[in-house]
Amino acid sequence: MGSRPHSGESRPPLVRIAGVNKYFGDTQVLHDVSLDIAAGEVVVVIGPSGSGKSTLCRCVNRLETISSGTITIDGVPLPAEGRALARLRADAGMVFQSFNLFAHLTILGNITLGPVRVRGLSRAEAEDRGLRLLARVGLADKADAYPAQLSGGQQQRVAIARALAMDPKVLLFDEPTSALDPEMIQEVLDVLVGLAAEGMTMIIVTHEMGFARQAADRVVFMDDGRIVEIATAADFFASPQTERAVDFLSRILHH
Repeated sequence: MGSRPHSGESRPPLVRIAGVNKYFGDTQVLHDVSLDIAAGEVVVVIGPSGSGKSTLCRCVNRLETISSGTITIDGVPLPAEGRALARLRADAGMVFQSFNLFAHLTILGNITLGPVRVRGLSRAEAEDRGLRLLARVGLADKADAYPAQLSGGQQQRVAIARALAMDPKVLLFDEPTSALDPEMIQEVLDVLVGLAAEGMTMIIVTHEMGFARQAADRVVFMDDGRIVEIATAADFFASPQTERAVDFLSRILHH
C-alpha cells in the first residue's frame, strides 16, 4: 500500500510540523520535532512509552499548546482559541484511546452533534452523512443504540465515524486500539486500512507493528521526545538505521 501515488509531492505539505518544542513545567517532552506530511499519506508514529508520541499527536490539533516552533495545516497556522480553533479541530479530527462518546446521546446523535454545531449542516444532512458513515464502519444497525450497549471495538468505530463526519483534512489517532480487548483490535484496524486505501491523510500513534507494516507509507520512530528515524514502512522494519530502533524492534517483535 506504500506505493499509492501522492499528489502532494509538488505542493506544500498538508501538515507541517517545524522545530516544535514542548515543555511540561521544566520537563522538555518534545525536542525540535520537524515533520512534513503530504495529502493522502499515512504516517505511523511508534516508539517506547514516554517518547512523546501522544504529545506530538495532541499538539497537531492543539489539545496541547506548543512551547515553540510552528504547526500548519493546509498552510494555516494553528489558531489560539475560539471558533477558528473549533474549525481547526474539525479539520484535524482526533480519535482517542478512550472513545469519548457522550453516554446520553444515541450513536447517531454522537455523530451528528459536531457537523451541526461546527460545520453548520442541517440535522437532515448530518443524519444522512452519519448513517452513511455508520455503514462504512460496519455499524449501520446501531444508529439508535447508546454507547453503553456497544462493545469497545464498536464504540471505537463510532468514534472514527464521528471524526469522519466533520469531513476532516487529516485524522489523528492516539493509540486507537490500546483500550481494546485483543479480539476487537482487528475490527478497528480494518477500518483504518480501508481509510488508508481511500487516501485519507492520517497520523496514527500505535503499538500495533503489524498494522504499521501493512498500512503506513512512512514510519516515524520517536524516543525521548525526538524523532530518531523516518523511513518507509518496508525499509524501517527490514533495516532500521539506528541502534535505538534496532533495539526497540528486537524487543517488541520478539515478544
